[in-house]
Amino acid sequence: MVKFWVSALALAMMAAGVHAQNAPYPNDDGNAHYGWADVLRADPVHGVTRTNVPRQECYDQQVVRHEGGNSTAGTVLGAVIGGVLGNTVGKGDGRKAATVAGAVAGGAIGNRSTRGSDYETTQTQCREINTVSEQRRIIGYDVEYRYRGEVYMSRLDYDPGERLRVRVSVTPVD
Repeated sequence: MVKFWVSALALAMMAAGVHAQNAPYPNDDGNAHYGWADVLRADPVHGVTRTNVPRQECYDQQVVRHEGGNSTAGTVLGAVIGGVLGNTVGKGDGRKAATVAGAVAGGAIGNRSTRGSDYETTQTQCREINTVSEQRRIIGYDVEYRYRGEVYMSRLDYDPGERLRVRVSVTPVD
């Protein structure tokens, strides 16, 4: 007698398990149920994500620098000194000419001596460069599965594994 009840209980549990696999959806009218399909293959579908990555690129560039002095003051001082020296040479009209020539020459020399100097130096230049980074990732799976002898294909967001739970709905054709 106990064996009979154990066997009956086992049969009832198995029937309940089969019924749970084909249970209707909560909001259905009773024409739909669940079933299990065997997955034949699941192929990953790849997508590319593009990201803009800014970076800074720097390099050294040679530049010429000018370090200037006060050329006006140098010109005036050179002209005065040149005029005084020119005035010491010659007599009469020659002295006047020598004074003028000394002032002009002294002014030119004074201007050049205080003009400043040019020199080369290195300056770092930087610029921003935008680089596009591409990352390949899985965006879904193309799944081929068999349910009751028929083969179907769907794109899923996940890899279903060996079996796939399916919703089976029967609707009459008009």
